[in-house]
Amino acid sequence: MSRTTTMTVRIGGALSDFVSANVGDEGSYENVSEYIRDLIRRDKERVEAEAFNRLKAELTHAFAAPEETYKPLTAAEVIARNRG
Repeated sequence: MSRTTTMTVRIGGALSDFVSANVGDEGSYENVSEYIRDLIRRDKERVEAEAFNRLKAELTHAFAAPEETYKPLTAAEVIARNRG
């Protein structure tokens, strides 16, 4: 179930001017809330992409290792290693 949270953010000066330029008749967004939601969505996507790229790099490195460097691990060992 999704919930809605109301938040108050205070900005001034150049940041306020920048937001104002992106909202309303002259901007890309109808209102400040729409603009902020889009910024949060983009930041969430960026964080998820960074996590995916770290995993991809780790897997690429692992698959490039010579097979003789592999060692058998139990599920418990893998879980313990990933927690640490």
